[in-house]
Amino acid sequence: MSQPTTASSRPAETLPADPDALAAALQATGYLPDEGLATAAHLALAMGRPLFLEGEAGVGKTALAHALAEVTGRPMYRLQCYEGLEASQALYDWDFGRQLLHLRAAEAAGSTGDVQQLEAGLYDRRFLLARPLLQALEDAPSVLLIDEIDRADDEFEAFLLELLSDFTISIPELGTVRASSPPLVVLTSNRTREVHDALKRRCLYHWLEHPDFEREVAILRQRLPEVTETLARQVARATAKLRSLDLLKPPGIAEAMDWATALHTLGARELDPETGARTLGAVLKYREDTDRVRALTRGALFGGS
Repeated sequence: MSQPTTASSRPAETLPADPDALAAALQATGYLPDEGLATAAHLALAMGRPLFLEGEAGVGKTALAHALAEVTGRPMYRLQCYEGLEASQALYDWDFGRQLLHLRAAEAAGSTGDVQQLEAGLYDRRFLLARPLLQALEDAPSVLLIDEIDRADDEFEAFLLELLSDFTISIPELGTVRASSPPLVVLTSNRTREVHDALKRRCLYHWLEHPDFEREVAILRQRLPEVTETLARQVARATAKLRSLDLLKPPGIAEAMDWATALHTLGARELDPETGARTLGAVLKYREDTDRVRALTRGALFGGS
């Protein structure tokens, strides 16, 4: 039984005509892509291909999926990957509690005579708990974020290969669920391990770097308009210097925004050495990194515009 579903109440989708239009639309949501990323995202939308984003944590991979959902007006479903993730946990499960209540209600009503009919009723769609992959297929068109695929196992990767080829899911008790239109799939990887070539070949690929200085300043100014331009520039410069060190976890854009917000909350209009050292917990997340930075000459990291 095929079960394609569409959100009929959703307005007709109008996609940006070219990479420049998409970049402008993304900027309106607060996401500032570079030219290469805007082109990759535009092609993924236009060609109906999954977009594989790889790069260090905090460079804006997950945020792009949220911004694309906002630009297109599509609902977004997120699957957070982890070691040991199984296909059934990402697809669907049966609501055993409701099924049990259904059985008890049938017993109370004295309608348990037709056992086969009763059993069939237990596997009605209303007792199915849709997980992100099934939700994205049923609520088409949608944005499906498969976050940190590098944390999942090889077996789950193999399952994704089949799903991304035809966007169908077979439910033995109900039939086949097929997306009426393919979701925009965004896969992210922090490269903690190599993802198999077979999966990458299904996708358009883009490597995300940390933003350059001017773009990071622009991001801070757009996302945190209350922060002074001087402070934004000093935070961006200091964050870039931190990334050049041999840290366990170099700070990403999110940490730079947290740092600027923390400094602004303390009333700082500039990044001075004392306040910078006191607020390292906003930008660094490991004790070893904090100790290393504090051991350096403070003036080399803080201050300057």
